[in-house]
Amino acid sequence: MNATWNGFSSVLSGHIERFITHKRALGQRFRVEEYALRLLDRFLVDQKAGAIEDITPKLLEQFMASRPRFAPRSYNHLLGVLRRLFAWMVKQQVLRNSPLSLRPRRQTAKRLPFLFDLDQIGRLLDVASGLADNARAPDRGVTYQTIFALLYGLGLRVAEVCRLCMQDVDFDRQLLVIRQTKFGKSRLVPFGPRMAERIRLFLRLRERRWGALAPDTPVFSFGRDRFITPTTISQTFHQMVPRLRLQIPPGVSPPRLHDLRHSFAVGTLLGWYRSGIDPTQRLLYLSTFMGHVALSSTAVYLTITEELLREANVRFERFAGSITGEAFS
Repeated sequence: MNATWNGFSSVLSGHIERFITHKRALGQRFRVEEYALRLLDRFLVDQKAGAIEDITPKLLEQFMASRPRFAPRSYNHLLGVLRRLFAWMVKQQVLRNSPLSLRPRRQTAKRLPFLFDLDQIGRLLDVASGLADNARAPDRGVTYQTIFALLYGLGLRVAEVCRLCMQDVDFDRQLLVIRQTKFGKSRLVPFGPRMAERIRLFLRLRERRWGALAPDTPVFSFGRDRFITPTTISQTFHQMVPRLRLQIPPGVSPPRLHDLRHSFAVGTLLGWYRSGIDPTQRLLYLSTFMGHVALSSTAVYLTITEELLREANVRFERFAGSITGEAFS
């Protein structure tokens, strides 16, 4: 595909544009998916498909073959974008049936994410606090310590932390304003007194070094106005991991930066179990807090662990015991 993009121009151009508009109206950015549909659009032009009827199962097979995807996940993602487009066109009564007949590729067993516990998070923050400054990164230790505390303590996405500005920190209401998130919406994320004190101390340090900071100044920067990037944070995290002396269980992936957010979600569920709260009654709260569009997105984070199974089993035994007691009383 040419570097210069001049818009959709195939026989499906109008339908693709309306489909993308529909998805974005639901709060999805749909950027990666739009790129996939650009590939389809260009392929249809090159193949001189002049009518919708020309889009046959065989032609779509040729398109998928023209975009080699060796990993099942990558192949299935591209296939899924096409599937959603044609399913939408069927609902819009543009098509009677979807011309897509390909099936997803079978994926190998997924490895579980690494879930940090409080002790491991404590070690992570300790190691972060000891990171040495350099010419381009003053106050490096406390900066990364605060970043990792927000990722784990509030379950934020790394990009959300990177985009925080001074005006987004509201100490009066004790919340962060997360603007233009992954799904194009903003949300409010409350924090407790301990997190408030951590953020407050960090910002005081920033102001002592750089003076008064304007509302649109980045919260996390090694200068006055340049945001730290997610890539930089991720690279620093992976450099620190060997120093944490973590024991990685069989079948579990090596720690990733996103696992801090995952650990927050699982830890929240575990806390509900231990407090006697029915997680199914609170899942919507967690979904809203984490900025998900649908509950199914939140469910991805709720990995079944031995601790969760143990807590769920205890709850079931209490429930079963009460039923048995009532039956024989």
